[in-house]
Amino acid sequence: MTDISMDQPRAALGVGKIIGDSFSILFGKFPAVIAMALIPTVIGLAISAALVGWNVALGLADPDLSGAGSGLAFVLQTLISQVVYAVTTGLLVQLAYDAKLKRPLRMGEYVSRAFSAAVPIAILSIVAGVLAGIAAMALLVPGLWVYAVFSVMAPAVVIERAGFGGLGRSVRLTKGYRWPIVGTLILIGICLVLISLAGGGIIALIGGSMVVAAGIFSVMTAFVTGLGGIVIALIYARLRAIKEGISVDEIASVFD
Repeated sequence: MTDISMDQPRAALGVGKIIGDSFSILFGKFPAVIAMALIPTVIGLAISAALVGWNVALGLADPDLSGAGSGLAFVLQTLISQVVYAVTTGLLVQLAYDAKLKRPLRMGEYVSRAFSAAVPIAILSIVAGVLAGIAAMALLVPGLWVYAVFSVMAPAVVIERAGFGGLGRSVRLTKGYRWPIVGTLILIGICLVLISLAGGGIIALIGGSMVVAAGIFSVMTAFVTGLGGIVIALIYARLRAIKEGISVDEIASVFD
């Protein structure tokens, strides 16, 4: 493995291409992406509902932060959301590369690989989420920058089997590209906020049908986390290509 970043001028991250390829993969493999993202989403929703109630978990009511117990439950729910997103990214890493290379999808392999890395991904995502949250208390932009620093942790754990060294690996890979990553996340974030608002409006209109509302929420969340996971997978692939000269097919070969 050769680091080519010292020998050549710094290449562009290619924000537009990453976003375009992400949407192409999402809509090209829509049923598979949603199916993969639904697995952790439904589990996370059920745990969140047990902690804070279905109305809060579905975004239909504000959390009760009046007591220490309720405040702790809300913090745990937030951390669970971080874990769900990270595990979903782990599930979608190989799917994104197989789709980009136009190879057959291997759903069982994705699940096996992601769940073998679930523990370090879950723990490291909580650590990264807490650090980003602390930075965001000052201003939103520092929070996004810290998130960008650790953004490719999940692919590093799944593909390189970096284990609990995933955060350090992400720090090294993202160095020099954190602001372009922030820009990518902001653009994708705007799209996802609009989608979430539309889904939230539909859920609010449904009102009393909690089962249907939970179903819509799960699919909407799967869409959001699915797209986000694909974006992170492609950012990771691009950083490996720039810094180490590793192509997407070489990255995907670790699953063969």
